Order: sequence, then structure tokens, then C-alpha cells
Amino acid sequence: MAQATEITPEIVSEHGLSIDEYQIILDRLGRAPNLNELGIFSVMWSEHCSYKSSRRHLGKFLTKGKRVIQGPGENAGVIDIDDGDAIIFKMESHNHPSYIEPYQGAATGVGGIMRDVFTMGARPIALMNALRFGEPNHSKTKTLVDGVVAGIGGYGNCVGVPTVGGETNFHKGYNGNILVNAMCVGLARADKVFYSAAKGVGNPIFYVGSKTGRDGIHGATMASAEFDDDSEEKRPTVQVGDPFTEKLLIEACMELMATDAIIAIQDMGAAGLTSSSVEMADKGGVGIELNLDDVPQREEGMTPYEMMLSESQERMLMVIQPGKEQLAFDVFHKWELDVAQIGHTTDTGRLVLNHKGKVVCDIPIAPLADDAPNYDRPHTPTEKREPINAETIALTDVSTALLQMVGSPDLSSRRWIWEQYDRHVMTDTVDSSQSGGDAAIVRIHGTNKAVAITTDVTPRYCYADPYEGGKQCVAETWRNLTCVGADPIAITDCLNFGNPERPEIMGQFVGCIDGMNEACRAFDYPVVSGNVSLYNETNGVAIPPTPAVGGVGLIPNLDFYTTLSGAKDGDALIIIGETSGWLGSSIYLREVAGSEDGAPPPVDLSKEKLNGDYVRRLIRDRRTHAVHDCSDGGLLIAATEMALAAGIGVDIHRAPNSCPISGWYFGEDQARYLLAVDPNSVNPILSTAEGKGIFAAQIGTFGGTKVSSNDGLNLELSKIRSTYEAWLPGLMES
Repeated sequence: MAQATEITPEIVSEHGLSIDEYQIILDRLGRAPNLNELGIFSVMWSEHCSYKSSRRHLGKFLTKGKRVIQGPGENAGVIDIDDGDAIIFKMESHNHPSYIEPYQGAATGVGGIMRDVFTMGARPIALMNALRFGEPNHSKTKTLVDGVVAGIGGYGNCVGVPTVGGETNFHKGYNGNILVNAMCVGLARADKVFYSAAKGVGNPIFYVGSKTGRDGIHGATMASAEFDDDSEEKRPTVQVGDPFTEKLLIEACMELMATDAIIAIQDMGAAGLTSSSVEMADKGGVGIELNLDDVPQREEGMTPYEMMLSESQERMLMVIQPGKEQLAFDVFHKWELDVAQIGHTTDTGRLVLNHKGKVVCDIPIAPLADDAPNYDRPHTPTEKREPINAETIALTDVSTALLQMVGSPDLSSRRWIWEQYDRHVMTDTVDSSQSGGDAAIVRIHGTNKAVAITTDVTPRYCYADPYEGGKQCVAETWRNLTCVGADPIAITDCLNFGNPERPEIMGQFVGCIDGMNEACRAFDYPVVSGNVSLYNETNGVAIPPTPAVGGVGLIPNLDFYTTLSGAKDGDALIIIGETSGWLGSSIYLREVAGSEDGAPPPVDLSKEKLNGDYVRRLIRDRRTHAVHDCSDGGLLIAATEMALAAGIGVDIHRAPNSCPISGWYFGEDQARYLLAVDPNSVNPILSTAEGKGIFAAQIGTFGGTKVSSNDGLNLELSKIRSTYEAWLPGLMES
């Protein structure tokens, strides 16, 4: 064994470990670790790798379903979409790296999430994202937006995978800690899914991809700590990506996967060679012995510590079938990638590392993985807010309010962003959600079926009431998929919160989890993969709780789907779902009334399912020309978005006995949809809805060039469009 470096309390603290955790390490080893071993424990016990503050609560989730092939615990989730096809997908965070180095942080987030998917045998077919930035006038916001968007576009465009949707919002709560959540969806054959369990003894371990450098060392630890005024000094912990190498790696892996050479495969993501080797050994119930002299290195004099903790990008670890070594060498040499046999599996249950003829690490696998700390953090429920009485919120002019809303940071056009993304490469993008639609639609190549994909969360709801906000973020993705005619199947998530050691933050986390789980169970809509990102705060100021959800559904036949943009001249505008005028925690209340108070809208899951199932049936019966859910900004915003997408006006009729005018137009009641339908379909739709106990009513007509109403609203669509399109370019050009 190499001589152990004296481990002081200062060194332990620098590695993000508590004194109690270090004592557990001493107990597990029966001795003091050397520096290499301490570094390995530190990254494997980080929040990012161990989920030590969250995994007991994650265990509450519904994770099984009739279409689930693989739930949480692998690189990504796997669902069955019929005909022997499988969709493999996951969402993950790259928040801290993107704040420190926005271009590379976002780019490597995209690269990393793609590797999670193609590691399992899937060819990536679509990318999504969920972005949160600080106040528009904050000194860093423009630079961060510019860098993150360029990083996402630069990486995805170069690899040749379409970025088909996402969401971008702004709030002062993200001034010191932006969120960059990336999602990837891939297509595989259901009988050719690859897993990470390194089963068998004496099997060769191969390193493939790029060389190892010093970039990203302690990236996982950095991602598991809050920021302070010196966070810019953490720039060296941000990885550097190379999308062209990633493309080669995808093709090489796909070629080798077409053979029977691979026993197990794992992406070198957070914690690099450490996490990939430990996770493979743990899942396979084996030990691993590596010779670090054989690791391809791009810098001279790298130490074992640096090699094991580096998070250099575009790297994979594989366990190869004995006798297939030359085949693996041949494939990766063909694609001009580094490849090396660096070790083998053992029956010891230990991680053993050799370097320059010495054993520099010899520790048991179990304490690094399943036996890692598992905390039950104290949690304090968020105090309930009182509902806002819409009667007290005056609305003097609907036209002025509408223009103010469509030109606001959260509701204005995102064209400046999505025009930087290649949305149609691979030629299977049927519709992208970036221009305001509810979900992206991507054809399964060579077939007439498609997957629908969406991301969503409403942090202001989660902050006001984590439980209701947790229900709502799942329900809205379910609605978004329903709006295009897809059968919702499963979700992935990216749970972004502040410091879990603060009971009020842990209370937000637990509340959101409980709400999300209830919604998943109500819809039979399981969680199959995801990521937890904690310590998202700066100088003790946490982000709003942001449990981003990515939903995936199946459109069995592309002859039966709909989008936001299909309204025709003379179509009736029908609302499904009741409007009470709920203004608490709404965008109207914030942008027009200048308040962020009030309880968020309650989520009635039984009504959500009833209304959504009915809308999906109408789409399948070809009763609808366009469908949109009512969410941010309420009914009038949703109707205006439909009008903008179709290039046709709409006249809205408010019933005299309806809720107060501000609540009618801008309330954010849940479980609501707007439908554009042929006039001949109105009576059948309304009568059938009544028979099912569903509220439905005609509230307008499409036609002309204006958005108008019987409350004095009278705006040319062209004026609305210019306001809608102007805000983000104005911010970035100012």
C-alpha cells in the first residue's frame, strides 16, 4: 500500500465530508485512508452521487408500470412503445458548472445526458432543456443566457441531435444560482438494452473515448455545495466538452453494441472513473482492479487522485466478453478513439488501484455505494398561504394587461433562443414545442408513430405550497402530452433545491416529492429516471424549489394528433374545465398587480384525469383542430397563443355571471384546455362532456385579425405579435 498522506480535519473539510462521515470511513476501513481513498469516498458520498439527503424520500415514487422496462437505478429509464421499440430517457442538472462557465457548463450537460442514454444502447433522437435565470436586469443575466444557449446549441447541433423543446424563465430567486437541466430521449430495440452491472470474474475492463485530463476534478463535490462570493475560483472544476468526439463515440458504441462483445457499460459522468467503476462493481456484485498506468492521459504527470476524480468528457467504461478484446480494439481504433484495457473484474468486492508498481488504493466497494450515508434530514412544512380574492384585484383595461403580460419575461416569445437550436436534424421532428406548443412530437423513424416530449414546472407554486406545486408540475406535463394526442407513459425529473441541512428547504423537498408521487399514482405515470440537485444557493439564499419534470408519451398513429397552431377561420373556441378565477401565485398578480402572494391553485387530480382523457378522445376522434392547456397567464394568454400560432384572430365572450374579470381572463385554475373545433362539433362535444360530468362551454370564435372580447379588449394580432416577439431580443441587444 502506498504511504498514506496525513489526513487532517482541514483536508477532510476541503473534500466536503463532515467529521462524523470521516469517522464512518475510519470504521469501515479499520484504518485511516490515504489521499486517493479519501478523494474517492468524498465524491461517492457527495449529494450528487450518493443522494444521501434524498434517497429515502425518492423511494416513495411510483416507479413501475405496464410499459416500464427499467426504472430508476440505471443510467436512464426505459419504456416500451410497442413493435419491439423502446424509448430511453433521462433529465439531469448542470447548474453550478453553468453558472461558473456558462458555455462549457451547458455544453457538457448536453453531452453528459446524451451519454447516459446511448450508454444503454439507444440512439439519441431528441434533446430538451429546462432553464432558469435571474432577474433580467441582474448584472450577470445576459452573459449567462448568451453562454448557456450557445453551449446547448453548439453541442447538440454539432452532434446532430435535434433540440425540440424546453422552457426558459426568469426570477430574482435565481440571481446567484441559475438552473440548467438537460433531457435526452433515445430510441433502442427493447431486446438490445445495455446495463451497467459488471457481472462475472476475470472479465477485461476497457476504457474508451477521450483521454483523461485535469478538467472537472471535484466536479461532483462542487455540485454538492452551495456557492459563496469566491465561487468563480471553482472554474477549474468545470469540464470541457468536444461534441465531435461525442459523435464518434456514439457511432463506435452503436457498432460494438451490434455484436455480443459488451457485458456491461457505464458513462464516466460525475466523479468520472471513480463512479463508473464503483457503480459497475456494486451492481454486478464484484470487485474491480485497475492499473492506472494504462489510462489514456492527455497531460503529463497525472496522479492517481487526478485520474480517478477527473471528469473529462466523452469517456466510457466497458466490461468486455473474454475473447472479444481485439474486436473492441478494432472498432474504437476505426473511429479514431482512445481505447485501452485498464483492468479486470475480481471476486474480492474491493476497488484496487495500481500505479507505478504500487497499490495506491484498496477499499471495499460496499461503503462507497449502497452503504453510503442515508440521512433523514429534519424537515419543516411550508406555512400555508391564504387564497387571493379575485374581487379585490382590479382590472381597468384588458388590452393593456394583455400586452403587459405577453411582453413579460416569462410569457414572451423564446424565438431568440430556439432559432439557435437545430430542431429538425434527423428529419423526424413533426413539431417542436419551442414556439409555444405544449409538447414536441418526434416520429419513430420509418414508422407512423411518434413520441411526444415535454418539460415543465411552476416554481412559484412550489414555493407557495410545495405539495400542490409538486402535484401541478406532474399534472401539467400530463396535460401537455394530452394536448398533442399522446398517451402519457412516464416521467423523468430533475429536483433542484437549496441546502437540505436547513429544515425549511428539506420541507420544500419532501412536500414536492409527496405531491409529485400522488399525481404519478393518480395518472399511472411512473418516474423511471432522474436527478437530484441540492445546495443550489449563494450566501445562504436558496433558489425557489424547482422540481423540473420531463414527460414522455406515445402517439400510436400520426394520423391522429393535434398542435397549438391549427385553428381555422370560423372555428369555435371551447373551454374544458371550470374557471373560478384563481389568482394566487399567478403571473398576472406578479406582472400587473406587483405581488407574489397567495396560495397557488389547487390541483384536483380526478378532474385532471377526467378532463384529459376526454380531450385525448376528442383528438383521436378528429373533433379538434387545435388544443392548448391553460397554464401560465390563464385563459386569455392561452387563447392569444393559439391565435398567434394560427395567424388568425379570436373573439372571446365572457359570460355575465362568470368570475371577476381579472380572474376570468388571467386566473390559473388547473385541469383546463382550450379547443379550436369546427362549429358543427360544438353541440356533440358539449353534450358528451355534460354526460361525463365535465364542464365545457363555447367561449369564443376564431376569425379576423384581432384578439377581442365583450369586455373592451380590441387589439390587432400584429400589435400583440410585435410585443410578444420584442422582449427577449431587446434584453439581449440592450
